[in-house]
Amino acid sequence: MARNRAPNSSFNIVIIGQNNRLQYEAVLFAASLRHTSPDFQGRLFVATPQPGPKWRNDPSIRNADVLKALKQLDAEVLPFENRVFGEAFPYGNKIEALAALPEGEPFVFFDTDTLITGDLASVPFDFDRPSASLRCEGTWPNPTLYGPGHDGIWKALYDRFGLDFESSLDLSQPEGYWRRYLYFNAGYFYYRCPRVFGQRYLDYAKTIRWEDIPELAGQSLDPWLDQVALPLVIHSFGGGRDALPSGLLDGSISCHYRLFPLLYARESDHVIDVLETVAAPNKFKKVLKNYEPMKKLIFQNKGEKVRALFDQDNLPRKEQAIRNRIKSAGLWLR
Repeated sequence: MARNRAPNSSFNIVIIGQNNRLQYEAVLFAASLRHTSPDFQGRLFVATPQPGPKWRNDPSIRNADVLKALKQLDAEVLPFENRVFGEAFPYGNKIEALAALPEGEPFVFFDTDTLITGDLASVPFDFDRPSASLRCEGTWPNPTLYGPGHDGIWKALYDRFGLDFESSLDLSQPEGYWRRYLYFNAGYFYYRCPRVFGQRYLDYAKTIRWEDIPELAGQSLDPWLDQVALPLVIHSFGGGRDALPSGLLDGSISCHYRLFPLLYARESDHVIDVLETVAAPNKFKKVLKNYEPMKKLIFQNKGEKVRALFDQDNLPRKEQAIRNRIKSAGLWLR
């Protein structure tokens, strides 16, 4: 059962920004935070990878209009170096960026393709007990015909890091079913210290990726590596799946939309209202229009055409069916 703790806003937020769609998503994230969470007192960092040997091209944000908009939204651009991952595994940015955050200050990481849709300061985070997004599917592992199964794969990882496997299980779920095992989407996570969390996250990810763990033979780690390591890190710090009340993050307070066509297809009217409200001021609109999906879906009203393709209360069960319908209508923009 989740602990009761008074809501507070004495924590930092970090998202990733770089010289691609993420820079525009970062502006939207910041605008939505300021619109819906006026009582948030922490710092908002846009962590930006710097040029170096792990990148063929400069990944940093250099767009002057984007930088101006972020400054107007009181977002701090935070440079960091990729020493391990980089272009070969950009999801590793969320791991390596944590080393650049203020030591000892509680943090919440969000994927940049997220909107804050309610008062984030009201969320009762217990930063001593980390957790992450449960809005996920059983994407990993994918046991082979000759085994091992879910139990054998996950137990091998817990054993590798000296963690208690049995206490991580949800025994209400059947053996072999993915929900029995601690698994998260890395769309958000939090802890009391970013550097402590980040160092362990990096250590675990490197071990899983490059050291010999026989039970992982035949298992793909690209693009799942960050989500394979994350539950192990959270469990190691005493966190778990029940650390937050349900229905807040990935619910009334935040929306991890991932792609704009999917946002218009399946999210609530409230999410659409927040999106269009925070994008409307001219000082932000002129920036966001430079990203084609935002230009067409938000400002040229093609998003409403996507929305009209679906009954949001009766969506297709599989995301691929949603994607296919949008593509058939010529409205798949990303």
